[in-house]
Amino acid sequence: MTKLSGILLASAFLFAAFVLKSRTAESAEDNLTEGFRLVEVASVSDAMEQLYGKRAYMSHEMRPLNTTKFAGPAVTVLLKKEENTEGSKALQGMLDTIDESTPGSVYVMVVEDGADYAGVGGLMSTAMKFRGLAGAVVDGGIRDTPQITKLQFPVFSRGVVPSTTINHYRFAGKNIPVTCAGVPVRAADIVVADMDGVAVVPREHAAEVLKKAQQLDDTEHSMIPFIEKYRSIREAVAKFGRL
Repeated sequence: MTKLSGILLASAFLFAAFVLKSRTAESAEDNLTEGFRLVEVASVSDAMEQLYGKRAYMSHEMRPLNTTKFAGPAVTVLLKKEENTEGSKALQGMLDTIDESTPGSVYVMVVEDGADYAGVGGLMSTAMKFRGLAGAVVDGGIRDTPQITKLQFPVFSRGVVPSTTINHYRFAGKNIPVTCAGVPVRAADIVVADMDGVAVVPREHAAEVLKKAQQLDDTEHSMIPFIEKYRSIREAVAKFGRL
């Protein structure tokens, strides 16, 4: 074997190892996200509290427009209240964030003092739907609800309003740490949502929290037939050790 052949072989080996490592990491990421899609948000919230003594759930005011369940890594957007005459130019960054987001992401938007302003409407929801995002969580209002319902795109918000953020807000950053409905959210943190509400899991704790949430789900689901059979929640709690 010539020296050049040896170098080429070594390079090919390193490249193959890199590709394998990347695919393994992607597979682990997919499994993690899929796991969070299957567990209940209540169990995720309990797991965070039991493991780390922290509140992980957003305000009760955050409600879904339609029945839904989703999970995925966060992309964050912050809008600051500022009167202006720039139209959509002042908000260009929030649109860019959608177009640059990875499929499966959850769009987390914080609209400063935004309960009476719609941060997301039909056009943005259409873009997120066809970009492949898992859902949106808006600490503010939403509008164009017939279109969003027709799309079946999952959106949580503080409420429904007919207003606009145009000329009232300015884009203040993407994928930066934000506080959404009382909970800190960073880019790539795991956002989990179902009809009970929205919870956020710090990326570095995701695997451990998922494992604990799965255990809590399994226990609760085992308790239901026990209660049905013996007609006693007291005996079920005594046997399974949780409520």
